[in-house]
Amino acid sequence: MNQKQTIKIALAGNPNVGKSTLFNTLTGLKQHTGNWPGKTVILAKGSFSYKGKDYTIYDLPGTYSLLSNSTDEEVARDFIVFEKPDITIVVLDATTIERNLNLALQVMEITDQVIICINLIDEAKKKGIIINENVMMDKLGVPVIKISARNKVGINLLLDTIDRMITGNISTTPYQIKYSNEVEEKLKQLIPKMDKIVGDDISPRWLALRLLDGDESILKTYMRRKQMGEGEEKSDGYK
Repeated sequence: MNQKQTIKIALAGNPNVGKSTLFNTLTGLKQHTGNWPGKTVILAKGSFSYKGKDYTIYDLPGTYSLLSNSTDEEVARDFIVFEKPDITIVVLDATTIERNLNLALQVMEITDQVIICINLIDEAKKKGIIINENVMMDKLGVPVIKISARNKVGINLLLDTIDRMITGNISTTPYQIKYSNEVEEKLKQLIPKMDKIVGDDISPRWLALRLLDGDESILKTYMRRKQMGEGEEKSDGYK
C-alpha cells in the first residue's frame, strides 16, 4: 500500500465495551463527529499516524449484531460493507467474551481484514478470568490482542499489528461458521448467482446468507448505490 495514502479503520463492538475509549486513546484531540448521510446516527471520525502512515478511524455505533434490525446496526453494517475499511477492529469486553463474539463472527463473514481487541483485561483479572489470546487467535484465524484502553495497556502491540497487517506481513483466515446441511446446500446454489451480481464488491457468501434470512435490504442498497455511483453516500461526506 502507498504509505502516503490515508488508511481507513473501522472500530466495531457491542455497547459499553470501551470502544470509544480506545478511539480516544488512538486519536487524542484529532477527531470530530458528524451524521451518517441521510441518518440521525452520529459517527465519530479521528486520525493518527504510526510509522510514517496516516490513519483515519471511524467509531461505528455500538451494536450487538449487523442484521439491520435498527438504524445503528444498518449504519455499522453498511460502513463495513460499502466503505470497505482497510482494517476493522472489533472490540470485545474481556468479562463477557462469549456474548461479544457474535458480532465478531458476523464481521468476519463480511471481511477478512479483522483484528480482535479484548478490552477491559484489568476487570477480567479482578474477576479471576483468564484469557488465552493465542488459542483464540488459532481458532478465529485473525489477530487477537488483549488491551486496557483506559490504562493504555497493549496499545503499542495493537498499533504494531495494524502496521503489519497493512504492510502484508500478517495474513488472516477468518473462521467461517458452518451452518446446517440444508442451509449450506442452499448457499451453494445462491453464491454463484450473488457472485455474478456483486463480484468482489461484497462477499457473495455473506450476501447469500442475508437473503436466506429474508433480509433483502443490503442487496437493494447495493443496487441503489450502484445506480448513484456512490457519490452521495460516501462517509467522508458526512457533516
